[in-house]
Amino acid sequence: MAETFKLRINGRDYEAEAEPNTPLLYILRNDLKLKGTRFGCGEAQCGACNVLLDGHPVPSCDTPLWSVPGHEITTIEGIGGPDAGGLHPVQQAFIDEQAIQCRYCIDGIIISAVALLRRESDPSDAQIAAALDRNLCRCGTNVRILRAIRAAARAMQRHTKT
Repeated sequence: MAETFKLRINGRDYEAEAEPNTPLLYILRNDLKLKGTRFGCGEAQCGACNVLLDGHPVPSCDTPLWSVPGHEITTIEGIGGPDAGGLHPVQQAFIDEQAIQCRYCIDGIIISAVALLRRESDPSDAQIAAALDRNLCRCGTNVRILRAIRAAARAMQRHTKT
């Protein structure tokens, strides 16, 4: 039976009416039209559907709606873009380093990178690899993705020093 859920997404309050076990992904894409969060595997294995839940990356395809009220959800649209006041340094670094190919998985990778850089300002390659462990990209841009995350870390460090 459908229920009404109060959600906080990208700093805004929403209500969604759905079955409690409905994946958060379906609400984001179908009801709220936040299309940056993508359906990849449906089994929480690829990272294309990642969002931040209280600052931690989670697969929205495997996050039931009943579990998110009272938590802050951030999608790629809330990280950067017209509604967020411009691009986030991670997004800009991915553009500058040409780390975006087909774009299908990249928003989930950016979500994971933002979460990493919020908790670790100068991550090692091992920390970057661990943070992206649940993100799959088949385009072969892994080296550029690593460069982009390192560049974003430097840009964010410069920004906090000013």
